[in-house]
Amino acid sequence: MEKRRDNKNRILKTGESQRKDGRYAYKYTDTSGKVQFVYAWKLVPTDRTPAGKRNGISLREKEQEIQKDLADGIDTAGKKMTVCELYAKYISHRGNVRHNTKKGRERLMKLLEEDLLGSCPIDRVKPSDAKEWVLRMKEKGISYQTISNDKRSLKAAFYTAVQDDCIRKNPFDFQINTVIEDDTEPKVPLTAEQEESLLSFMQGDSIYQKYRDEVIILLGTGLRISELCGLTETDIDFESRTITVDHQLLKSAETGYYIEKPKTQSGIRQIPMSEKVHEALERVLKNRRRTKAVTVDGYSNFLFLNRNGCPKTNVNYNTMFQGLAKKYNKCHEEPLPKVMTPHTLRHTFCTNLANAGMNPKALQYIMGHTNITMTLNYYAHVTFASARAEMERLSI
Repeated sequence: MEKRRDNKNRILKTGESQRKDGRYAYKYTDTSGKVQFVYAWKLVPTDRTPAGKRNGISLREKEQEIQKDLADGIDTAGKKMTVCELYAKYISHRGNVRHNTKKGRERLMKLLEEDLLGSCPIDRVKPSDAKEWVLRMKEKGISYQTISNDKRSLKAAFYTAVQDDCIRKNPFDFQINTVIEDDTEPKVPLTAEQEESLLSFMQGDSIYQKYRDEVIILLGTGLRISELCGLTETDIDFESRTITVDHQLLKSAETGYYIEKPKTQSGIRQIPMSEKVHEALERVLKNRRRTKAVTVDGYSNFLFLNRNGCPKTNVNYNTMFQGLAKKYNKCHEEPLPKVMTPHTLRHTFCTNLANAGMNPKALQYIMGHTNITMTLNYYAHVTFASARAEMERLSI
């Protein structure tokens, strides 16, 4: 049989052909049994690209890549999906997620769609491309922690592509702190002196006095702010002096109030009341204004209400803490920590109990942490004074 030749009289290999416009084509069968085609304006690397045509690698170079992919079992069609398509595929595998997770996914997808990385085929994304994406996100003013979370999501998405034999290596498999500096303001707990001073200041302040019991409860329970907002009368048992935590109250601009269960089973717990917390809760119930009943997903009789009689949310407390810190710092030499949010009080609670020598597993339970590492390494701040006190206590 006569061999096929191109317009330069060169013999074409099996699967190769040349179209009337001069473009070369290569026909092959992918790993799933489907017929695929690739095209190029050059047969070999030394050929010149026709005038007015986009330069690219030659057909024979593409063939070598395809043959290597086929030998390694790489999905030659799957590797051409874009980063946006890969991320969409990845998140579709876990559709039943929380509202905040869904919003976070939408935000990351929007970022990818607006960035050149999003339209790039996944087999063309190299570690340097991923690192440049990190730098571009930093230039946009996105926080280190958010970029880190997004990078972790993309790493997971590319990991599925590796598992599916679409690509060989994960371009997002690197430490983010090798690319950008972690400029996150460290979370610092209140000192014992700051706790006492803050509560004393609130007691005498006409504006912030009404929030004092809520601060006492946060300092004495370590509740997440969404858990505090979700507390109802039925969650408080004065007889056994326990607080039951099995849900949290949140609010979104789209849907309004909604109830969510804790992220993990560890979040469902009972917290013992200290005497201070017991007294604060009694005052809250005694002084609470009776308004029209508000029911959210079957829950009612919320403890903490705003001036309109509706349950308070995270936004209410964040705004309050900003104003409180600003006013407090104006009249005190030692300012409160730079990051002063409701979470600061949770942080303080855990640190105090850790430094007091509470059993780590008991502290993990009270905090509702899934992993003991978070209890030990993230929250438990050890100072020189506490370390010295421990050494003196254990000295023989």
